[in-house]
Amino acid sequence: MRLVILGGSGSGKSTQAQRLCRYFDIPLISTGEILQEAISGDQLLPEFQWSQADPRISLSVYASLSELGYHAQPYVKKGKLVPDEMIIELIRIRLRQPDIKCDWVLEGYPRNAFQAQKLDFLLDNLGQKLDWAIYLQVSEAVMVSRSLGRSLPDDQPEIVQRRVELFCDRTIPILEYYDRRRCLLTINGDQSPEIVQQNILTLLSAP
Repeated sequence: MRLVILGGSGSGKSTQAQRLCRYFDIPLISTGEILQEAISGDQLLPEFQWSQADPRISLSVYASLSELGYHAQPYVKKGKLVPDEMIIELIRIRLRQPDIKCDWVLEGYPRNAFQAQKLDFLLDNLGQKLDWAIYLQVSEAVMVSRSLGRSLPDDQPEIVQRRVELFCDRTIPILEYYDRRRCLLTINGDQSPEIVQQNILTLLSAP
């Protein structure tokens, strides 16, 4: 089961990604978390720890992540988006780790149709194929209210509103992309996390 979780700020995509990983007992690939660790450079995520089976893997990954974090840090400090090439490289590194077999949930990427295409190219090169892109559909009002309720430093009303508007502008092309590939599942994300999860599992189990 290889899944991508799509949704705007406050749509609950992180919550559902974590729930699905626990339910299926598969790894979560969060580009945001891995990028933060790469930038901090003080420790590796558990999945990047030293491999007794092949220590060369861990050494190579550590160097790659450190280099990635070094080059990505200026973008993050300025509040800019990290270039697609860096994020794709981060995902490539993660997908080649020993704990990644055939199943995973990706959260935080892609955010537009171009990135979705880049991800498919990467998966093709790795001999993998995306099963489903799950889109958590919520209204703009809900995205704004949920984001403001988190009380994060960058969740100021005007910033949140702009973030939601940008997401909505990019939504239709990426949904059309996955719909053409017949791997799009659209879920009503306005409901409770438990109901949203159950609706996802129902669609995933449908013939």
